[in-house]
This record gives sequence, C-alpha cells and structure tokens, in this order.
Amino acid sequence: MSRTSAPQDAAPVAAPPGESALGHGLKQRHLSMIALGGVIGAGLFVGSGAGIAAAGPSIVLAYAISGCLVMLVMRMLGEMSAANPASGSFSVHAERAIGPWAGFTAGWSFWFLLCVAVGLEGIGAAQIVHGWVPGVPEWAWVALFMLMFCGTNLAAVKNFGEFEFWFAALKVSAIALFLVIGVLAILGVLPDTDAPGLTNLTGHGGFMPNGTEGLIAGLLASVFAYGGLETVTIAAAESEHPIQGVAKAVRTAMWRIALFYVGSMAVVVVLLPWTKEEIPAKGPYVATLDYLGIPAAGQIMNVVVLIALLSAMNANIYGASRMAGSLIGRGLGPRVIGAIHGGVPRIAVVTSSLFGFVCVLLSYWRPDDIFQWLLNTIGALILVVWFFIAASQLRLRRRLEREAPEKLVVKMWAYPYLTWLALAGMATVFVLMARQEDTRVQLYYAGGLTVILAVVGFVWQKLGLQRDAAE
Repeated sequence: MSRTSAPQDAAPVAAPPGESALGHGLKQRHLSMIALGGVIGAGLFVGSGAGIAAAGPSIVLAYAISGCLVMLVMRMLGEMSAANPASGSFSVHAERAIGPWAGFTAGWSFWFLLCVAVGLEGIGAAQIVHGWVPGVPEWAWVALFMLMFCGTNLAAVKNFGEFEFWFAALKVSAIALFLVIGVLAILGVLPDTDAPGLTNLTGHGGFMPNGTEGLIAGLLASVFAYGGLETVTIAAAESEHPIQGVAKAVRTAMWRIALFYVGSMAVVVVLLPWTKEEIPAKGPYVATLDYLGIPAAGQIMNVVVLIALLSAMNANIYGASRMAGSLIGRGLGPRVIGAIHGGVPRIAVVTSSLFGFVCVLLSYWRPDDIFQWLLNTIGALILVVWFFIAASQLRLRRRLEREAPEKLVVKMWAYPYLTWLALAGMATVFVLMARQEDTRVQLYYAGGLTVILAVVGFVWQKLGLQRDAAE
C-alpha cells in the first residue's frame, strides 16, 4: 500500500532509504567550514550595502534581530539532525513529522532555491573575471565555473570537502582581518586615523534615520542574507561521525555567523556615515577599506568576493545534489536521477548543475520575464524552509522524548516556547514582506510555488507514486 497519511507519533525513527550508500569522507574541519561557506557570499560582501542605505546605523539592530531568528532555526535543525543525520536534512524531518507531501515540498523548494542561487553566483563571479579579461564573454566564464564545480562534486565527497574547506577558510580569514582592521581604526590605533566615537551612529539623522520603515527594509534584507547555513546538516550525513559532527558544527557556526555579520555591519556604520554613496555603490567592505586608505582595496575585495561566490557555488551544487538524491531515494522523485555511484549521486549533481546553467542562459535570453520570475520566486523560499523546520521540530521533539531521549544530543532552548517564538517571527517577516511593494511580489511568487509543490506532493503521496518511484 502507498503511504496516504502523515507518520504517526508512535512510528519508529529509521534512516531514510538510499542514504547509507553515500560516502563518509567529510571530517569535522570540513563540516565547520561548509557551515560557513554556504552562507558567506556576495549578500554579505556587496548586497548588505543596500540594507545600510535603507536602515542607516540601525542595520546593526536588523542583523542582530534576524540573527537571533536564524540561531533559533539552526538550533532546532541541529536537534533533529543530531538525533537522525540524513542528507535530506529538514526534508527528511518534515516527512517524518508531517508526511511525505511536506518532505516533498520542503525538499524540492530548497533544491530549486539552491539551483537558482548557483546560477546567480555564477553570473556574479563571471562579471568580476570579465572585468579582468574582457575578451572572454561572461557566459563562457560561467560555463567554466559550472564544469569545474560539477567535476568537484562528481568526485569523492572528501575532495569536495577539502576544496570547500580552503575556499571558506579564505573568506573567513578576509572577514576576520577586516574586523581586526576595523576595530583598530575605531580605537584610533591605525596611523592617520582618529577614533570616530559615536558621531556616525548619532549624526546624519540618528540611529534610525528612516524610522521603523527603514529598519524593516534592513531586516528583510538581512533575513535572506543568512540563507545557506542549512547545508551543514546535509553534509553531516557524509561525515565520519555524523552525530557529533553536526552537533559541534551547528553550535560553532551560529555564533561565528552572528559575529561576522553583526560585527561587520557595526564596524562599517561606526567608521563611515551611512549616507556615503560609496557604500551601496562599491559595497560596505570596499568603501570602508578605501576610507582607511588601504591600497588597492577595490581589487582586494574583488578577489575576496570572487572567492566567496565560487565557494557558495561549490557548496550549493553539493547541497542541491544531496537534497535531490535524498528525495529520490525516499521515493519522492523520479528514480533515474537518484542513482549513487562511488558514494556520490552523480546524476543529481549533473542535473543540478545543468539547471543552474539554464538559469544563467535565461538571464541572457529572457531577462525581463522568466529570469525575473526566478529571482522573485526564490525571494521568500528560505522562510518557507525555516517554517517547515520549526513545524517539524514541534512534533519530533515530543516523539524523541518519548521513544529515544538518548538521541537528544542537541536540545532546542526553552522548548516549545522559543520554537513558537521563531514561528511568530517568521509570520511577522511574511507580514512585513506583504507590506513592502518590492518584496510583496516575491512573497506571492514564492507562495505560489510552495502551493504548487504541496499539491504535487500530496497527489504523489495519494496516488502511490512514492512507492512506485522507489521500486
């Protein structure tokens, strides 16, 4: 018989089918850097400038608020993933807690999000390299990057882990160095610099120069900049010690991301007036380094941003392929894509890479309709994923406490109160998106895709396609 209802609370927790064939070559240091590699990208290095322009110095508060929401989500995900490591991560948890349709919706939403993100990151990286080598068209650079990272992900998982470790390490080092330089400048220790004090925080209109509307705009920009942390729980299933690995990686990644994001924004708005046009034009990092008189700041940050984009491409192809492989291995997709060879879902890797490249081609062929639709659709999908994580944790925590309390290696703080608080926070962000004209369309498109996937997943479940696909 096909599965036609959500799993009962009394059902035993078992490993998803098909996932035991994956490799287990990732080490703890790989997991820690993968947790950072997927999230630190152009959104932080460049995109945050628009948030500063909208919110002024209160962008620090916006990143702190959204950072608290992300920490709650990651704590919930860490609890479930440490108890039951799976390459399908939250999709597996949603299936166990709510039903196959929920796992289908959450998983394929995330796959779609990552594939489009891969295309966007490829475009951004190609634009930087094209500026250095204008004789080669941008699409050719994207094709080269896609082939390179498709090849990396087709190899054994330990090779991917090593590649991502060094990429992410360079990004983290760059941000750490920026923070050190910034703090020294704030203290007036650097040559030819004076301590700015609180002048830039209280002047130019005050801490919230554009009022609550500006803070809301900064909050919405910061929420989506945090997307990508979820990849660490996907990678944990292929590590040497999945339970200990995901527990440690989640704990360390949360405070590191908060330090990098909130700390970076604080350094920028303390050192520079938020009204400077260079902040959104060049990006806050370049603008700050230029202000401090760091030689060749623009080119240095171009290299860092390029590394950040390539690292995110690598991590997102990995995450997309593992999510697709897990979904198909559990009978939630066409089985031809999910075959595992040498511990790697190679067809899923190629499929995910090709989908990302098609998105790039659409940016040239149909920039004003189809490509714009893709951009708008992914705008709120990360919130949909977070919603499934919180809803799943509410049910699975009760089940674990009753059936296997020893698996609660990581526990959500103040359960269930903080889980409900996180859900309320997500609902608030949805409402705020509906109020803003430029984000309202993103909410509608993402909501539409989610409903379509939910209907397809429910029909798939009802008609027994899950069983047939797995046979």
